[in-house]
Amino acid sequence: MHNLENLPLDLSALNQPVTLAYIAASILFILACSGLSRHESAVKGNIAGMVGMAFACAAAIVLVLAGEPAHGVLVTAVLIALAIGLGGAIGIYRALHVEMTGMPQLIAIFNGLVGLAAVLVGYNSYLHPDVSSASLGSFHYGEVFLSVFVGAVTFTGSIVAGLKLQGRIPGRPILLPARNWLNLVALIVCLVLAVLFVEHGDFSLAAWACLVLMTVIALTLGIHLVIAIGGGDMPVVVSIMNSYSGWASAFTGFLVDNDLLIITGAIVGSSGAYLSYLMCEAMNRSFLNVLLGGFGTDASTAHVHGGEEEGEIREVDTSTVADLLLGSKRVVITPGYGMAVAQAQYPVAALVEDLEARGITVTFGIHPVAGRLPGHMNVLLAEAKVPYDIVLEMDEVNDDFGEVDVVLVIGANDTVNPAAGEPGSPIAGMPVLKVWDAKRVIVFKRSMATGYAGVQNPLFFRENTSMLFGDAKDSVEAIDRAVETVAPLRG
Repeated sequence: MHNLENLPLDLSALNQPVTLAYIAASILFILACSGLSRHESAVKGNIAGMVGMAFACAAAIVLVLAGEPAHGVLVTAVLIALAIGLGGAIGIYRALHVEMTGMPQLIAIFNGLVGLAAVLVGYNSYLHPDVSSASLGSFHYGEVFLSVFVGAVTFTGSIVAGLKLQGRIPGRPILLPARNWLNLVALIVCLVLAVLFVEHGDFSLAAWACLVLMTVIALTLGIHLVIAIGGGDMPVVVSIMNSYSGWASAFTGFLVDNDLLIITGAIVGSSGAYLSYLMCEAMNRSFLNVLLGGFGTDASTAHVHGGEEEGEIREVDTSTVADLLLGSKRVVITPGYGMAVAQAQYPVAALVEDLEARGITVTFGIHPVAGRLPGHMNVLLAEAKVPYDIVLEMDEVNDDFGEVDVVLVIGANDTVNPAAGEPGSPIAGMPVLKVWDAKRVIVFKRSMATGYAGVQNPLFFRENTSMLFGDAKDSVEAIDRAVETVAPLRG
């Protein structure tokens, strides 16, 4: 936090209330993280985070305005209001118009904006250091360099991740020759530039050349790291970029001498890194490999085993699926991104309610990276009021598929792909839902197109698998109507 005694006016009276506001905000942010870790408390956690941010912004604005000369208070207040109004308007507009299928892309872009902010603040702090920063000398130059480097990598890496999620860039890994050496050389060059920048950080031409050259290299490195990662690992990339944005915020806190920004940045950075690690563990991926942009990925794993059919498919209609469900004792539903695209969560919830009313046990099996974002499917099902206790994680259902009568695979592909057990596959080694162990598997798909990782799915050609083509929402609604018609409940 700013040393209030060093500001132009005597603002020591603000020291205690501002500090208390920052402490309160920090506590609320920690409570928000705790609340968001469970479905039941997610709303309260979200509210805690918003209230904490309101405290933080109010304290920071009061501090800035109080430190301005009397003739500059009005201009500063107007500029702050314009910035908050413009940012708030854009944020509200995007929040109201974005669909759940576009949420991962939106988060990726927001992570990138945090990185861009770190770059701009770094340059501004170098050009116009405040009193406390200027007194740090070489240490401050190191802060500037590190903040700009992390921010630049975060910015371009997040943008590329968002474009991959949006389908504007191919989901397959794009591997340049000697890519690992290129990454290593880039890091070594940036380290040398950091030493030179700190030594010549007095606004000399050499210092500016080091800072600008590092920025260009960091921006390029962010692109190169992410394009080398396949679509199957993209949810982990979004989580890693979220972690990077947190560390960029923490470094920005050092630049502007704000303790709260350092605390919150560290919370986001560390929690994002831990989430990324847990996701890599769940996907049997090396955290270091994904972190370094597919380091160690060979040509075989980057090859797209795409689109050729491997056998005969068996189509089924909605009335047949309804009969299968009514003749079952236990049903498991494994949703994926296709359910989100079709917005089928509401008819799925209605079908589950009707099946349970007829004595059929229904549960959901959720893969850790189902969809394009951690918890994507959980949010959709919670939105449709599906009870939390029947939404199970992969490890809770994977050993029981042999006892399941029917599995409904709604819009999932890579997360139920037996090719994960084949060496050389882009998803080799990734734990998947073993739906093929069930007696019958019904796959809801629009077409025979491959999943996001670009890998053909042998599940579609197994003898116990049937394909139900069409829009998932329409198909589920038709099945539910057939269930109600064939087995009406007595008043």
